[in-house]
Amino acid sequence: MKTLILNLQLFSADVTPINVTTQSGMSPTMKTFYDTALLENARETMLFTQFGKKQPMKGNKVEFRKFNTFAKALTPLTEGVIPTGQTFGMTKIEAEISQHGDFTAVADRLEMESYDDVIFGATEEMGAAEGETYDTLTRNILVAGNSVMYAPNGDTAITSRADITNACVLTPALVNRAATWLKKTKTPRIDGSYVALIHPSVAHDLRETEEWKEFHKHNAVDPIFKGEIGMLHGVRFIETNEAKIWKAGAGKVAVYATLFLGKDAFGILDPEGEGMEMIVKPKEQIGGPLNQFSTIGYKFCHGAKILYQERMLRVESGSSFGSLDEEN
Repeated sequence: MKTLILNLQLFSADVTPINVTTQSGMSPTMKTFYDTALLENARETMLFTQFGKKQPMKGNKVEFRKFNTFAKALTPLTEGVIPTGQTFGMTKIEAEISQHGDFTAVADRLEMESYDDVIFGATEEMGAAEGETYDTLTRNILVAGNSVMYAPNGDTAITSRADITNACVLTPALVNRAATWLKKTKTPRIDGSYVALIHPSVAHDLRETEEWKEFHKHNAVDPIFKGEIGMLHGVRFIETNEAKIWKAGAGKVAVYATLFLGKDAFGILDPEGEGMEMIVKPKEQIGGPLNQFSTIGYKFCHGAKILYQERMLRVESGSSFGSLDEEN
């Protein structure tokens, strides 16, 4: 197969276009069709993002506001005496958005001679790439959280990422400990459960344990979240290849981040008019003097912010696949 390399800068705003139409040449029905294909494929891969609290916004910066909590009123009231009371306030958290996008070009002969709908195929693949990009941007913000727990090596405690080995796997006992941590920080649940976003390599080791097998043998767990693979100790597990991996363990083995979280632990910015957009330009518009190529691309604005550090715990562990998996 020949690869066509196109210099689209030749057709930039600095060059006077020749016989280039000013309209997209695409019917509203086809525009809606391609937009829908993009969004459906993007959403299938947005496993981190599904748990964020959506915040509508205008402009490039937004403020999240969270109310402060109150202490317990354990001191009895004294008859006739007005208590001091507590100060009511809120914490302001600022977040900004960034814009991202990509495109590909399809040669006219490939488009005309292919038995398949090349434009639609490219749209599906672009949608998947857009969703993965969006989710990775969200993940990168979340794995920078302050709360972390390291998987032990048997009975030996681990205190840093650099000391993790392949033997430091995520066990049912560690899942129980992480769930207990969320309970002790009074983290509200999501539809009755906590959730954990887990890499397939880490999930493999956990699912091989007798405790996992016994629980699912005797308990029917109906998935309620996208990507869900099972439940243990009140935590529903969401499997995703986008779970963070560092090559930072002992001997540079892979270290995996499993994120345990509860309701509204983080926020997702939803900029007005700047959400996911599919951009398809037919060859009659973009393909130069001889209409030689079409382009398919996407563009979106992204922003995410941790709102409650105490509602999110990052558990760093190894895996039996730790010598094989690469950093992502």
